[in-house]
Amino acid sequence: MKLTTISVLAMALAALPGCGTTTAERVGSGAAVGAASGALVGSMSANAGKGALIGAGAGALGGLLIDQGTNQTNRTYNRNQ
Repeated sequence: MKLTTISVLAMALAALPGCGTTTAERVGSGAAVGAASGALVGSMSANAGKGALIGAGAGALGGLLIDQGTNQTNRTYNRNQ
């Protein structure tokens, strides 16, 4: 039951890293969500701190990638107007 709950929460939080309108906001929200998800998953192995650090890094990278994709889409859209 604990594994299922944590998995569902982690998947729900994974949808949030792209929140924001600027690069800093998207990277920041990605890092925060990643840290929370990592801490949840890490707590299963009694290592929430390490999980939070890994999650924050992965979340920040995810937020950056989402930002880059969004910016590219916006540039393409604006060029075709």
